[in-house]
Amino acid sequence: MREMVKLEIFIPCTHLDALRETLRLVGAGAMGHYDSALSYSLVKGCWRPLPGANPYDGEIGVLTEADEYKVEVCCNAENIEKTVKAIRAAHPYETPVINVIPLLSCGFDVNPNGEDNDE
Repeated sequence: MREMVKLEIFIPCTHLDALRETLRLVGAGAMGHYDSALSYSLVKGCWRPLPGANPYDGEIGVLTEADEYKVEVCCNAENIEKTVKAIRAAHPYETPVINVIPLLSCGFDVNPNGEDNDE
């Protein structure tokens, strides 16, 4: 069984398509005979840029709130460095939130016949 991680990525709603393509190109969200498998949900993010920041949205010293998508996708742990690097390159935020969560089990570890999926 492959070691997998789940990525949680918070991104402006306007950048979902670019992120989805980036993830596909690096193989995140690939399982079995599918690619681009991810989920996203609308969340409200908040942040306050501090002096020295170069915010994509908001003003220095002012608390900002905005709609964002929280994107969740599984990734092979051995590809995590390449994947995070690609996400950062495609992400508009100066300091993007990218959570990497180790998984004990993943929804596509076992196929319907009960055998390990090592694809």
